[in-house]
Amino acid sequence: MATCKMYAGEDFALMLSKLDTNADMIAKKAIYEGAGILADEINKNLKRVLSDDATGEMAKSFGIAPIKNNYEGWDTKLGFEGYDSKGTPNQLKARVLESGKHNQPKRPFVRPAINKKKKEVVQVMDETINEEIKKLDK
Repeated sequence: MATCKMYAGEDFALMLSKLDTNADMIAKKAIYEGAGILADEINKNLKRVLSDDATGEMAKSFGIAPIKNNYEGWDTKLGFEGYDSKGTPNQLKARVLESGKHNQPKRPFVRPAINKKKKEVVQVMDETINEEIKKLDK
C-alpha cells in the first residue's frame, strides 16, 4: 500500500491563504476564457446555418451573460437576447434552428459546437487556473 506524507510549512499555509483569497477571481477568469472559446465556435456554426438572406440581427444578439455565483459555484450562460424587427424573440428563432419544427428541418449549431470544443474548453480552463495559481506563488 502506498503512503503519502505532506509537510505543510509556512510557505504552504501562505499559498493556501492566497488561493482562498483569490479563488473567486481565478474561477471567473477560467470560466470567461472557456466561454469565449465556445461562443466563437457557436457563432461560426450559426453563420453557417443562417440563410444568405439573414439580416445578422440574430448573430448580433448572441453573447455571454455576466458571470454570477449561484448556490453551487460560479457560472455563466451563452445565449440570445432581444427580438428581431418583426417582434420574434431571437431565442425562439435559435431554438427552431437547433431543434427544427414540423415544417422546418433542424439545423443544429449549438450541440455540434459543444461536442467539438468541450475538451479544448476544459483544457483552457485548467491551464488558466494553473497559470493563476503559479502567479500567486511568486
